[in-house]
Amino acid sequence: MTDRSTPALPEQADYAAVHTDIVALLESARRAAARSVNALMTASYWEIGRRIVEFEQGGQERAEYGEALLLRLASDLSARFGSGFSRRNLQQMRLFYLAWPPEKIWQTPSAKSPPTQIRQTLSEESSWEGTLQTMSGQSPDLSALAQAFPLPWSAYVRLLSVKNPRARAFYEAETLRCGWSVPGRCTCI
Repeated sequence: MTDRSTPALPEQADYAAVHTDIVALLESARRAAARSVNALMTASYWEIGRRIVEFEQGGQERAEYGEALLLRLASDLSARFGSGFSRRNLQQMRLFYLAWPPEKIWQTPSAKSPPTQIRQTLSEESSWEGTLQTMSGQSPDLSALAQAFPLPWSAYVRLLSVKNPRARAFYEAETLRCGWSVPGRCTCI
């Protein structure tokens, strides 16, 4: 005959410890997932900016109707994906690409940070550059590109308001170093 009694409840202190550990694990996983999503979206916005710039510069007279392109894209993308693709946001994505062009991505303080470094050797550099596709319609490896953008999109939008590239690089480095939520507001001691 088997004993079908209710298992003994764990000691309150033991339960509190395992509960606390599980809560910490789940909160850590959620933060990591949010950072990953933010980095992927930021990489996507950079790539959108690149494609807009390439399209504008892809032929003569295209710069003249760049505004019409942004308006049409804003309308079509908003209809398909909802908010977040206004003309102004698309302009910011375009400016984002221009402020962080491919040749500067690996030179920025964010790309030099040890946890997010995307280039260490010539072979790695060549393979990363191969992920940036042209207007052929092929998508780049956004996971690799996302490593160059450890800050959330809102931080890059704020950094775009800093017109001096050296000052912008300083604020980007300080944002990463101190964990500033907004350039100019340091939370580190």
